[in-house]
Amino acid sequence: MPTSNNIIPEKTIERLSEYRRTLLSCHKQGVTHIFSHVLAGMHGITAVQVRRDLMLIGFSSDTKKGYDVKVLIEFINNILDSENVMNIGIIGMGHLGQAITKYFNGKRLKLRIVASFDVDEQKVGASIDEIPCYHMDRFEEIVSSMDISIAVICSPTRVAPSLVVPIINAGIKGVLNFTSAPLSFPHGIVSENYDITTILEKVAYFVKESDERDDKN
Repeated sequence: MPTSNNIIPEKTIERLSEYRRTLLSCHKQGVTHIFSHVLAGMHGITAVQVRRDLMLIGFSSDTKKGYDVKVLIEFINNILDSENVMNIGIIGMGHLGQAITKYFNGKRLKLRIVASFDVDEQKVGASIDEIPCYHMDRFEEIVSSMDISIAVICSPTRVAPSLVVPIINAGIKGVLNFTSAPLSFPHGIVSENYDITTILEKVAYFVKESDERDDKN
């Protein structure tokens, strides 16, 4: 198993998360073993890549039968999950914030959405899937009292830059930013900017390029 000095590459972490979701689905269907080329095919990558990823985290198995699905799930759990549950706060309870809360909450036992935040008085005091919504004025207080370590930003893009200081002051350790405004945080805060518009436009570009090549052929 990797030590704290052996940092796993970001892309490998992403693939491990994807592998786990696939393996959990297979396990529910009664699949007990899976070969690397089968797992690879389900993710559109090569079997070599799957084996490299699993070797990197120190996993080995009887390849004659394939990987033991249950054992591999537990192994990936030990790599990805914290020993303790990590609490999450959603900032911005518009359509996206509500959708993420409804979709994600309860799906991972080690990650739990416990609070949401907004400035809209019609939302403050209400609950979405039993998740209470607090005013942003209480952000630092609630983060401390509920031991929230991760913030998910679903606010309007124009508001996002103003959230950086409150997030830092509250002691948040990780940020997932769903707005189109790239945000920067000091060392010690893990942040990921996830611009849905940019990603969708990238997909559309490659669709366009594919269509143009087909028209030429």
